[in-house]
Amino acid sequence: MTMPRVKPIPDGQRTFSYLSVRDAAKAIDFYKHAFGAEEVIRLQEPGGKIGHAEISIDGVVVMLSDEYPDYDAVGPQTVGHTTVSILIYVENVDAMAERAVKAGATLLRPVKTEFYGERVATLKDPFGHKWSFQSRVEALTTEEMQRRYKELVKV
Repeated sequence: MTMPRVKPIPDGQRTFSYLSVRDAAKAIDFYKHAFGAEEVIRLQEPGGKIGHAEISIDGVVVMLSDEYPDYDAVGPQTVGHTTVSILIYVENVDAMAERAVKAGATLLRPVKTEFYGERVATLKDPFGHKWSFQSRVEALTTEEMQRRYKELVKV
């Protein structure tokens, strides 16, 4: 039985984030190199601090700026951790993970096809932000995902 072609990026799966980064210019350069990001806009103060920038990663807009502690806009390096993960669907998660690691990202979870039919990689960038990249490899019903989940956790 031949499985039908599955779209790696599900319809409607575009995400949006705003990141505070200790060195936004350096972060933008890293995201270009590691994730293939394209710079969309950069608003820079005369002293070099970036007040607002936008990059696009596979069509997903991510906004970012340098830290502004007076506005409680600080990044993971300042607070010592992050509590969020930015998730972006991409055409080829394996290639994205390999490229990012070569550029200096840390692979937190190896690339793996998960029970819910998506291939996933989780990485941490040098600025402390956590990223998950996914590609759909199977179109599953909620019932099938639930069945697989029960098998996985043996509840």
